[in-house]
Amino acid sequence: MEQTSYNYCALPLAAYASKPEETLGRVHEEPESRHRNAFQRDRDRIIHASAFRRLKYKTQVFVYHEGDHYRTRLTHTLEVAQITRTLARAFMVNEDLAETIALAHDLGHTPFAHIGEEFLQDAMEPFGRFEHNDQSLRVLTTLERKYPKWNGLNLTWETLEGVIKHNGPVHGAPHIAARELQEKMDMRFTTYASMEAQVAALSDDIAYNNHDVEDGIRAGLFSISDIEEVPLIQRVITDIRNKYPGIEQRYLIQELKRDMIGVMADDVLAQTRENLAKVKPESPEDIRMCGMQVVAFSPEMFEDVQKLRSFLYNRMYRHYSINRIRIKVERIVGDLFEAFHKNYQLFPDNWQRRVEEAGAVDDEQLRARIVADYIAGMTDRYAIREHERLFDLYWDLR
Repeated sequence: MEQTSYNYCALPLAAYASKPEETLGRVHEEPESRHRNAFQRDRDRIIHASAFRRLKYKTQVFVYHEGDHYRTRLTHTLEVAQITRTLARAFMVNEDLAETIALAHDLGHTPFAHIGEEFLQDAMEPFGRFEHNDQSLRVLTTLERKYPKWNGLNLTWETLEGVIKHNGPVHGAPHIAARELQEKMDMRFTTYASMEAQVAALSDDIAYNNHDVEDGIRAGLFSISDIEEVPLIQRVITDIRNKYPGIEQRYLIQELKRDMIGVMADDVLAQTRENLAKVKPESPEDIRMCGMQVVAFSPEMFEDVQKLRSFLYNRMYRHYSINRIRIKVERIVGDLFEAFHKNYQLFPDNWQRRVEEAGAVDDEQLRARIVADYIAGMTDRYAIREHERLFDLYWDLR
């Protein structure tokens, strides 16, 4: 029976959409799937990756043990993917590729969210820096070990481009994973990303700005009346109360989250269609070379979102309860980095082999990178447990 590669999409695509049959390929050549197109295959490889499963116990804002109802990196990623597919379909671009980039975008995040990243960046400053977007790429191209012929997941150029250009074109010297990948295939750092990648990036903004509002209220870091200081929130809440006089707070919060996502999505749809009308793209290449981010908020919405971010920064991310976590995270990340970097034989056996195989035993910079890989891949609870194993004299006597 003849085997067929299914390089097709279920829905009609716009001229500027990425098409799996036109992919620029993978670093390592391999036969295509009989039942999935190239982007579907990328998505499935990410979902089955160890790093993806570990997102379940990585902090979004609140450490996992503080409650079962707060977002984790995994639930955040799934919300981003849901919004991404909705917008991708509205723009008639490739849902499979857009979803794939959304699912991959946070794989390189450290335990303890941005606090953990901040302290790992401090530790890595003398050894070549650390950046979570580049670490996501490193997970996909180097750290996942599932295939006998290569390291990484061997994803398509288009997926890797979307991860690299998560925040737009790359200017200046690329980070380590991007630099290493560039030696194998030209990633065209200075162009804009595909429409699919831009959709995933905007969906990330929509998701975290809205679920952080819900989680912040749930945690008691601020109240509904506090958040009404933000003009965009105030307008949406006014509309909800006009529609549902006397609405209970628990339902008000849910309506606020839904309506805010809808308002932001509507704005992105309107502004992006306006941008498309100006650019008139006839191919994915036209999107990359048009000199602007096509998928975008309107200037008015962007200003409103900036005010919301400012509120969340001051009232949530710098709340005293979060600052107290910072003290613990600084000690955990700092102690672990120093211990493993000083003595790699504290690593589990398989990570000791990585150090030895990489020739990093006597190379401080290379050894530091492997330590950063190890710590960045930890879940919150694993990092806490490792710290206990190394520094708590009585941890195994309890």
